[in-house]
Amino acid sequence: MTDSQPAPPTTARHGYQVDVVWTGNTGQGTSSYRSYERTHEVRADGKDAIDASADPVFLGDADRYNPEELLVASLSQCHMLWFLHLAADSGVVVTGYHDQARGILTENPDGTGQFEAVELSPVVTVSDRASIDVAEALHARAHELCYIAKAVNFPVRCSPTTRIAH
Repeated sequence: MTDSQPAPPTTARHGYQVDVVWTGNTGQGTSSYRSYERTHEVRADGKDAIDASADPVFLGDADRYNPEELLVASLSQCHMLWFLHLAADSGVVVTGYHDQARGILTENPDGTGQFEAVELSPVVTVSDRASIDVAEALHARAHELCYIAKAVNFPVRCSPTTRIAH
């Protein structure tokens, strides 16, 4: 390599660690399928714990987040953060963002299952009418860049709505 040739790009690796701690031992452990609670906590250093459980259809606690909700939330968050980044880079002033994301999980007769799809439905508020077309186009790029959407084996669709701030 000579001084006039740029160095090749390097791949960056980022690690993420969470602790998942089961809190549902009612004193009998897992002596039977109904003898324990599905409650657990998701923890990361320096952050509040997330109270979690299984979906109520799987004997979980409806007052706690379940893994399926957290997966849908992760997809929505990733899309939103990329979208906001791209909007800022494109000169689009976003003043509001609200996504009512939904996921569909199919449970098979043998108890296994998989997600069929996740639908993101962000309602984005922009500061001026001239930004609407650019803002709507940014969703496709945000989807291409979303690390989590690239990692799942089911479709993640996006049906955005763009509004003008009043």
